[in-house]
Amino acid sequence: MVVAAGAIAGYGVFSRRLATTVVSGPLVFVVCGLAIGPLGLDLLNRERDPELTRALFESALVLMLFTDAASIRVGALRREGFLALRLLAVGLPATIVLGWLLAWPLLPGLGVWELALVAIVLAPTDAALGQQAVSNKRVPPLIRHGLSVESGLNDGLALPFFLLALAAGGGSHAHAGVGETFLRALLLSGALGIAAGWGGAHVLRWSALRGWSSPTWWPYTTLAVAAIAYVLCVAAQGSGFIGAWAAGLAFGHRMRRAPSGRRPRADSPDPARSTEFSERLGLLLASLSFLVFGAVILGPVLANLTWRMVAYALISLTVVRMLPVALALIGTGLRPASLAYMGWFGPRGLASLVFGLLALEEGMPGSPLLSGVIAVTVGLSVCLHGASAPFLGNRYGDWFAGRLRTDPTSLRENTLADPRHAAPPQTGNT
Repeated sequence: MVVAAGAIAGYGVFSRRLATTVVSGPLVFVVCGLAIGPLGLDLLNRERDPELTRALFESALVLMLFTDAASIRVGALRREGFLALRLLAVGLPATIVLGWLLAWPLLPGLGVWELALVAIVLAPTDAALGQQAVSNKRVPPLIRHGLSVESGLNDGLALPFFLLALAAGGGSHAHAGVGETFLRALLLSGALGIAAGWGGAHVLRWSALRGWSSPTWWPYTTLAVAAIAYVLCVAAQGSGFIGAWAAGLAFGHRMRRAPSGRRPRADSPDPARSTEFSERLGLLLASLSFLVFGAVILGPVLANLTWRMVAYALISLTVVRMLPVALALIGTGLRPASLAYMGWFGPRGLASLVFGLLALEEGMPGSPLLSGVIAVTVGLSVCLHGASAPFLGNRYGDWFAGRLRTDPTSLRENTLADPRHAAPPQTGNT
């Protein structure tokens, strides 16, 4: 606990300064984790604390799924969402299929469905590992929005494929059959999550508009909605993660709907304010998750590293990501620089860690190799995407600013509903 608190305090003190360097937050926490794990001081070991890792990872993922989904604006998605929709509808399935096919020759120790699990687990992206790539204001808003929406939705969309592959491969859901798993995990959990999210947002708005609830308690109410959705789905033997994701979608949409029949009060609930606490708590838990990941997962894997793990990890971060992105964006009119930027920034993070941990606990024959490949991929992503985000974000911003000065009308990257969001033409650091 002292080391974790020290890592959080230390990064917090220098967080703004480090944000412009190659040293990202996840990298700091992974390195601290390696230092206190079996390869270092051996202060934290999964064999001694098996439930700590799972509880921490799952809690962080539930909050991330809920808050990311709640932040999706349907109106903005309709105006500028062709990018995200293509990445999700075409790019995500293509990533899974390509990752599955390329895993066959590189990972011979895994069965058919274990190979599929590797591809599915490593398909979702995590914008937190390349935050500078989506927060740099000099990057076109269309590109930033597309990457953010993709990251916010693809982990939830990958979940049904993950559960079905587990069931088909003989995991804990195998006794229920693929059909029942699909019904419980997707349909039932989705319905329960939507009901919890919509109902929670409706009650919160109803109470706030009448002045019955204090704004101080809105963030805690939002956190409770996510927890209720998760617990309901788990109790129904469905997927708590899908439930939390669906609840976030419904909660955010309902909170943004204009009230009818009553003029809103000046202190009526604002979605950004009501989810702010959950987002910050999720960020804290995610940071601790990367610390624990370095200690109890990545450290032991590095002690038994093989060239096959490294080779597939590199292919997963490059070919398996970049080719599907290019395929998904054919005909959009985006320039090669934009395709390369979006293709590169597909970092793997918390969702992959949680899915990999769940797959490991199923006890499949190839679980050690499967978890090793996932750990190495996420570890490389922490290093490569975190280090390259500031530099490539500024380089891409320079390119966009130059093209905006010479040919603004035909530049698809500059297609925006609101001209106030246009990127400034000047160069320099963010």
